[in-house]
Amino acid sequence: MAVSADAGGAVALLTVNTELACERCRAGRGCGAGLLGGRSQDRQVEARVTAGLEIEIGDIVSVSLEPRHLLRAAVMVYGYPLFGAVLAAIAALSLELGDVAAALFALTGLVTGMAIARYQLQSSHCLREFTPVVIERLLPVLD
Repeated sequence: MAVSADAGGAVALLTVNTELACERCRAGRGCGAGLLGGRSQDRQVEARVTAGLEIEIGDIVSVSLEPRHLLRAAVMVYGYPLFGAVLAAIAALSLELGDVAAALFALTGLVTGMAIARYQLQSSHCLREFTPVVIERLLPVLD
């Protein structure tokens, strides 16, 4: 973990052990995020540090993301492409272009939805909103 400061406060670069999963993931009811990146290597995640919280390199910390932000991110990542695919397929079928055209339109809608989601997620507002926050120091530096 590395800690630095910027205009918005302290920022920590955390190493996340991908073998550790949240309770929902361990129970097989998680969001599926672990499936996308595999579980074989640790990940680096940037997180804001709660004001007044003192952390040091090597500390084990608890990280949180507001549920409404998590839901909004999921809608962007999964909903936009799905909505684009369905809308495009309906348009092709309503124009009576046939099944092959509907499939191609659906694929185009899917890719367009992915592009829109990616564009929005790269905005500085979304990056700030969807950045996790270190909320608690669980264990101090291990010697």
